[in-house]
Amino acid sequence: MSHFMKSLVLLSAIGVVFGLISTPSVAQVSNQELLNNQQVILEELRDLRYRFDILEKAIDDVMWHKVVGDVAYIDKLFLAGPPPRGFERATTLHDKNPVKFWTYVFIPKDVDPSKKYPLLVFPHGGVHGDFNTYYTHIIRELMAQQYIVVAPEYRGSTGYGKGLHKRIDYGGLENDDVHESMLLMLENYDIVDRRRVGLIGWSHGGMISLMNAFEHPKDYRAVFAGVPVSDLIARMGYKRPAYEMDWFAADHHIGQAVHENIEEYRRRSPVYHAHKLEIPLLIHTNTIDEDVHVLEVQNLINTLKAHNKDFEYRIYEDIPGGHSFDRMDHRAGRDIRFEIYRFLAKHLNPPRPFRNVKEMEEAAYRFTR
Repeated sequence: MSHFMKSLVLLSAIGVVFGLISTPSVAQVSNQELLNNQQVILEELRDLRYRFDILEKAIDDVMWHKVVGDVAYIDKLFLAGPPPRGFERATTLHDKNPVKFWTYVFIPKDVDPSKKYPLLVFPHGGVHGDFNTYYTHIIRELMAQQYIVVAPEYRGSTGYGKGLHKRIDYGGLENDDVHESMLLMLENYDIVDRRRVGLIGWSHGGMISLMNAFEHPKDYRAVFAGVPVSDLIARMGYKRPAYEMDWFAADHHIGQAVHENIEEYRRRSPVYHAHKLEIPLLIHTNTIDEDVHVLEVQNLINTLKAHNKDFEYRIYEDIPGGHSFDRMDHRAGRDIRFEIYRFLAKHLNPPRPFRNVKEMEEAAYRFTR
């Protein structure tokens, strides 16, 4: 445990002690009152994690400038998505108002303001994830090819407090948040070419990319979905029960388990929208993925085939890294990313596509020889 965490625990304990000292003796307090006081303390301690998330996000925002600031202009924009689910029954302005959130923008430092550049919409993964410096080398690789990148911190993202965290709408209105980030770029940046807009994402981000491609085919030219969450009904079947009950059936989220509302989980699953595919698509999965099981992605692949859709896919065999296999810094991960970029370049025509893996490595890593 770090000195900081030890200090926090000590301060918390001191606070509890002083709280007990300042209240009547245990003999004078009913059992129910003691239980209520305990519950209040526990809730306050649980809520501390959201404050730590905000601190961690602030530190990571500074880190972005350190790790890619030499090749990218970095900004965060504030925008709004749709109101929360159920707003039509809301009785307060707070509930009726659009959800407000942030999005990262990365622009190559060597762009020519008089020209147009392709845009990649890059939603992050994780049930309550965020776009952080985990993606450093990928952003450097995209900057080198002269893509503009928008990476939205859609509702449910971590690092913005309890309020946005509990606005989560996995497979639902988060998709609209991501689409709004793309529209914001078209409206505000003259250097973005609206005819060359693509989607790229892994895991939950791959799922959001698929859903946007299915729902807005005229707005995007190509989509890459890496190890995408594809079928929430199947997913709840192979995950531990707490995964469903804590994340999805929670009162602030869907509010029902899959067996209580199968249609709602279908509505949020890309596999049940596969018939809408109209644009070039590349899917990657790995046979040793410990998070999104290969069978879940194969279900999507088979459904696309059943609908006679034209798309590309690769099922990789036992690549180290499991769920993160093509985001890793080992040789296999780099080679696979190069193939992803070749696919995107074919449809989005970036000014400086990589000719080989060596060029990609020189762009991403500070020393590769």
